[in-house]
This record gives sequence, structure tokens and C-alpha cells, in this order.
Amino acid sequence: MAVTESDIPRILHLLTCGNVRDEHGMLRWSSNYTFLVSVSEATDKTMAVYKPQRGERPLWDFPDGTLCYREVAAYHISAALGWMLVPPTVLRDGPRGIGSVQLYIESDPEVNYFTFDDSHIEQLRRMALFDYITNNADRKGGHCLLDDANHIWGIDHGICFHPAPKLRTVIWDFAGQAVPEQLLCDVQRIAEEVDQPSSSLRRELEPLLAEAEVQALQSRLRRVLHRREFPRPGPGPNYPWPPV
Repeated sequence: MAVTESDIPRILHLLTCGNVRDEHGMLRWSSNYTFLVSVSEATDKTMAVYKPQRGERPLWDFPDGTLCYREVAAYHISAALGWMLVPPTVLRDGPRGIGSVQLYIESDPEVNYFTFDDSHIEQLRRMALFDYITNNADRKGGHCLLDDANHIWGIDHGICFHPAPKLRTVIWDFAGQAVPEQLLCDVQRIAEEVDQPSSSLRRELEPLLAEAEVQALQSRLRRVLHRREFPRPGPGPNYPWPPV
């Protein structure tokens, strides 16, 4: 079922307040413990992806126990931009403790970034810019899901927001091209929000990210507005592995 902007408040409420039942088992392709769960409240019900903090695999370059927080921070950035890239995601207690709970997007597993066509270019532009803003270190082709309304959703944002440059993505199609003016307007708007300690976006991010990570986010936003172009591959590893 397609998700529209008007559905988001209801979905967020359900994910936050609904009863989580771990009845569908673990998703086997994930490197961390990830579960497909049911979330219900009264007659409202949906499936969701639950990533408990205590199931996170330690990484040498990210603080332990922070991946679920980064998943939620990525949703807040997507929502503030108004781009509907990240499915509704909340941080809450679940059957295995605190973790991120994200709306499950039904999609064909054979369809991913490498099978998209020219009709998806505008959505991929937003995704490429979003990945730079969030410093996504793992944009695999399989992390781009296409729903039945031809809308692209990005998933798996647990290793975003590192203060050092970490961008690794398969989406380099737009490298060096000018960022469309409307996207720059959206970036300008959230840059102002992140700069304001009293803004709702800043208050949402502060419990999820370290101060240095928020400052690095501010720097990336300013860099987009200054350069007005999509990022180019840097000197380090620029592609995730495996690519799908």
C-alpha cells in the first residue's frame, strides 16, 4: 500500500504508541539483529522493521549502541526537508529493548537502484543530496526500495552522521552537477532550523546525535548552499560493498 503525506501522523502515532509483537522473525540479510514486527492499536495495524540497540554489531568508527539513534535522526532530516525519503521511524522500547521502529515498505526484492529508469531521476537527485547531507556511509543499491506507487524509499541509515567524511554510495550519477533551486531552498530552510537551538528539528536531533555530529551536519548544509552542486567522489573509498 502506498504511503501519502497525509498518512504520516497516523503512522507515527501507531509506531510510537502501538503494541509491538515480534511475530514475523528476523530479517536474515542484515548485519545487525533486525526483526519484522507487527504494531497495532485498536483496529489499526502495520508491519514495521525493529532494530534493537542491543543487537547492533560493534563498529570501529561509530560509537557502540548509536545506530538506532542515527536511523531516527535520518528520518527527522528527511521529514524536515519534505522529501519523504525515509519511511516513518521512531525510537521506542520493544520486545528486545530500546531500538528504532520503522514502517515496513513492501517492495519487489529484484527491483533496486540498478534497475531504475529515467522516470526516477528526480527522486534519485533528492536521495543523492540527502546522502551527502547525512554523510551516509552505506547507500547500497538494495537500500533503495520502490513501492507500488513508484515512490523510492531509502532504508538502513544506521551509519550516517559521522563527523568525518564517510560518504559511500552507488548514486554518483549527478556528481558535479548543479543542485536544482528548489532543493537548495529546502536545504536553506533546514540549515536555518539546525542553527537554531530552540527549533523543533534541533530539539529532535540533540538526543540522537553527539554535539560534534550536529556541528558536522551544519557544516555540510552550509557547504551545499555555498557550492550549489552535487558532491564528487573524494580520495577515500566512495562505494559501499557489496553494491547491492
